[in-house]
Amino acid sequence: MSNNPISQFIAHTIESLEAKNFVRLALFNRRDKNNTLRTASAKVISIKKGERLSFVLRHQTKDITQNCMFEEVGSLLEAMFANDFLQADLFTLSANYYLTISPNGTAKLRIGPATETMQPSLSHDKEKARLITPAENTYLYRLGITTSEGKVKNDMQDKYRQINKYVEIIDGVLKSVELDNSFSVADMGAGKGYLTFALYDYLVNVLHKTPSVVGVELRKELVDKCNTIAKESGFAGLSFVEGTIVDAKLPKVDMLIALHACDTATDDAIFMGMKANAKVIVVAPCCHKQIRKQINPVGNLGRITQFGILKERQSELLTDGLRALIMEAYGYKTNVFEFIATEHTPKNVLIVGIKQRELATPDPKVLEQIADIKKVYGIEYHQLEKLLEKGI
Repeated sequence: MSNNPISQFIAHTIESLEAKNFVRLALFNRRDKNNTLRTASAKVISIKKGERLSFVLRHQTKDITQNCMFEEVGSLLEAMFANDFLQADLFTLSANYYLTISPNGTAKLRIGPATETMQPSLSHDKEKARLITPAENTYLYRLGITTSEGKVKNDMQDKYRQINKYVEIIDGVLKSVELDNSFSVADMGAGKGYLTFALYDYLVNVLHKTPSVVGVELRKELVDKCNTIAKESGFAGLSFVEGTIVDAKLPKVDMLIALHACDTATDDAIFMGMKANAKVIVVAPCCHKQIRKQINPVGNLGRITQFGILKERQSELLTDGLRALIMEAYGYKTNVFEFIATEHTPKNVLIVGIKQRELATPDPKVLEQIADIKKVYGIEYHQLEKLLEKGI
């Protein structure tokens, strides 16, 4: 096999197709930001002429499907790496392969353990069932996701998939926690309200709950717009209020959500949830500057973080890992996983905490683990720790 990482990645792709352990392929990070081709993904399908690798090429305003024979895959991927994409992830049943190409042409291939245990269906004509349906849906139309005929706009397909994936994840979370039928939800930093509306829609119209959902947003114009759309949609239990995460005056909160709160704003949100004794806390962190400024590992670990990109990624892992451990120390069972698949957005981690028990004081064993990790990486403090020092 060639020593060239790009050639190796292509060879592994072809080998996985021949060995029938290929799961999926994702290409992203455009070479040319002006190129209308944004991402590409591929899966194996079965048609009358045999098995093909089916590519979905996602452009700015349309999706194009291209089916190719296995012997054509090598040349197609070579062209894509030369002209279109700087990153690719290959998932197989035996291993995962992650290719990164710098703008100057230097490429690196990382091999990790397989995260997929089953091959997807080879059927190409079965439409995936969506939890949020677009037809006759007022808020999806008013938010610009669908046309007046109830069809998802071409340039909003990714957002529509994100909405459904989000609801799917929340549905899984709700199955593992006991909540009253009329539980309360606070969405901190609701933005334009895409996910807030979808969650309320799902809770009421699919699960037949009677929740009280409030979206907190700093920008008054968005708050006013979302409240108008909620009224037009007949969503009596959904409202939006103006405010920040730290200043918001919230009623009783059973579930607190904060998606893409920047840097320590995620810690503010977690703290607010813990302070409110929320049974469920769901956050999707964004930016990790606070730990990145402190990180100074001892010994040979410093050799790894001498590279800027690796220091950044290590900071992300440490920040979110410590968040999960701190929540665990205070009685939450935590889980960390990917929010949206790589072909949609390359960096999107979700932290979920479910309250398991009331603790008079934090678990000393977990606190000791946190202290050891901080010592190894030269971290003086984590923002969530500092907030919790004030007490909850």
